[in-house]
Amino acid sequence: MSSDQYDPYAGYDPEQTQQWEGHTWDTQNHAQLPGAGAGHPQQQPYQGYEPAPQQAYPQQQYPQQPYPQAPAPQQPYQPMTTGVRPQPVPEPQQPAQAVAADAGAGYGPATLAGNARITDAQRARLEGRSPIIEPGMQPALLTAVLGALLAVAAPLGSYALVVPLVALQAVTAAGWFRLNGMWPARQGIALAFLGGLVADVAVLAAGRDHAPAAILGPLGAWVVLSLVLQLRSHASPDERMYGLMATVASSALAILATGYLGATADAVSVGAAAVAVAAVVRALPLPTPVSVVISLLAAAGAGLAVGGMNGLGTNGALLGAAAAVCGLIGHRAASYDYPSRFVHFTAGVSLPLAVAGPVVWVLGRALG
Repeated sequence: MSSDQYDPYAGYDPEQTQQWEGHTWDTQNHAQLPGAGAGHPQQQPYQGYEPAPQQAYPQQQYPQQPYPQAPAPQQPYQPMTTGVRPQPVPEPQQPAQAVAADAGAGYGPATLAGNARITDAQRARLEGRSPIIEPGMQPALLTAVLGALLAVAAPLGSYALVVPLVALQAVTAAGWFRLNGMWPARQGIALAFLGGLVADVAVLAAGRDHAPAAILGPLGAWVVLSLVLQLRSHASPDERMYGLMATVASSALAILATGYLGATADAVSVGAAAVAVAAVVRALPLPTPVSVVISLLAAAGAGLAVGGMNGLGTNGALLGAAAAVCGLIGHRAASYDYPSRFVHFTAGVSLPLAVAGPVVWVLGRALG
């Protein structure tokens, strides 16, 4: 062979050439290339596949496994203690109504432990309880004491009557704001109480004969004043509207309570005594319809008795029943929307008498 001819197998050494030995290949079944210096080999005919007697790397057989099952839910981790088997942590239970309401509302679920994101009234509704809680006997007794002071002070003169009246107006202003969920609201309470004081001074200065103008004048002025103050506020529109309504209503109740000062002394005695009796009877543990009927009858009887002593006669029964109806309305307002104990001892005490003030004033002058 001449040096110009190219031999592709020159320098090939099968002993030094790296052979592939994998798990899936049988290197002994492949024909080895001829050694160096040999000519072009002829292709050997295919002899067929004959398995080797022993494989250098036997092929492992893996048993077929079924599809893996989904892992069981893991229990919350609990530290192991000696001799104590770990128990799964129970999930907190929630009322079904609270969970259902939470799905559609923007509030968290109501629980017995309380939730800062919802009010007491909303929690009571979600838990199936009534949001109406009546003040009870103790506020009713305080209402009776305040009514008795008004009834006794009325025959003594206007300046004697103004003392318990000022206390009634102060408690009304504070209780109405707290009943509406606004606390502290010192500016609104002070404004409403100041309106009552201005009306008292106006009636004392003008006299009972000019009581309508002396009461309605401060009422209109305080509505405008409340509107101006809320317009100057930097709160949100909703908060300003809530504050405006609460301030106007509280001022109106405090100013209209001055009706006791503008009415005749006999009418004040009858109306205050009737409201005092109706409040106590209404607080008795009786069914609501029965309690309302009995309280109205008792108020009419008290009005008839006091009217017989001061000259109103049978008109005292009519005045007493009308004043009791207004007193029960005030009692119902103080019970609304799951009020607190502070509401019971402010609005629950004053609203029955404050709401009855305009009726005592108007009906007393008509019967007078």
